[in-house]
Amino acid sequence: MKLCMFSPPDHDLERGWPGRIEGERVIQLAAQTLQSFFTGGGQAREHAEYALAEVSLRPPILHPPSIRDFYAFEQHVRAARASRGLDVPPEWYEIPVFYFSNPAAVYGPYEEIPYPEGTEELDYELELAAVIGAEGRIAGFTVMNDWSARDLQRAEMKVGLGPSKGKDFATSLGPVVVTTDEFDGSAGTMVARVNGEERSRGSAADMQHSWRAISDHAAQNTRLLPGDILGSGTVGTGCILELGDGRWLQPGDVVELEIEGIGVLRNTVGPRP
Repeated sequence: MKLCMFSPPDHDLERGWPGRIEGERVIQLAAQTLQSFFTGGGQAREHAEYALAEVSLRPPILHPPSIRDFYAFEQHVRAARASRGLDVPPEWYEIPVFYFSNPAAVYGPYEEIPYPEGTEELDYELELAAVIGAEGRIAGFTVMNDWSARDLQRAEMKVGLGPSKGKDFATSLGPVVVTTDEFDGSAGTMVARVNGEERSRGSAADMQHSWRAISDHAAQNTRLLPGDILGSGTVGTGCILELGDGRWLQPGDVVELEIEGIGVLRNTVGPRP
């Protein structure tokens, strides 16, 4: 089942309404959010129908309780660490590590991403993300763009605590959440395009750590809440840093991240501040 948050025609709702996509239609669900839909067991009465082409899609989870972004693709880990003169530590193969991102800076499909102040090296990151539903279980998957300001991040990482201002200005999610009965996150071609040019291609099947291991580790000594986001980390070749060509994103660039079985998450980079 493909689920979304949408704003109907002639409305401009920040959060939107939950909906189920069927072909070229969106069917409104009687729930406040997708979090509440999942908490209710994935069942809700259905209301009005709208043409998909006439609605505006919103972030599927606008205010997630948390965003944990993991580091699960070996090719990306090797390339990113090599850029800092580091090898892959043996612990990486044993522990699905993550950092916390910013739930207050979530953007949906087609939204403009504010160009962050103080950077000249704006990057995309092509990721798959799990959405937590009832009882701490993964309810579905969506596309995630972990936008990164590489020059800011580079300085921060020298301290050894992890990324902060290099990451927390924006995370994009969408365009839909596909429930686990249709998409289990174990496979799917992943592609990134900038202004229509393919820049990255990989596969979700290349993840070192399984989604079960990732969700179990996230839940250790705490509990996962409906709407929590678990990012896979960047697929191999899935960012400009890894490509190494210095073709950083510029204002007006259109970034499209596509995952087979989910869809295309499209955003435009806004003007410099």
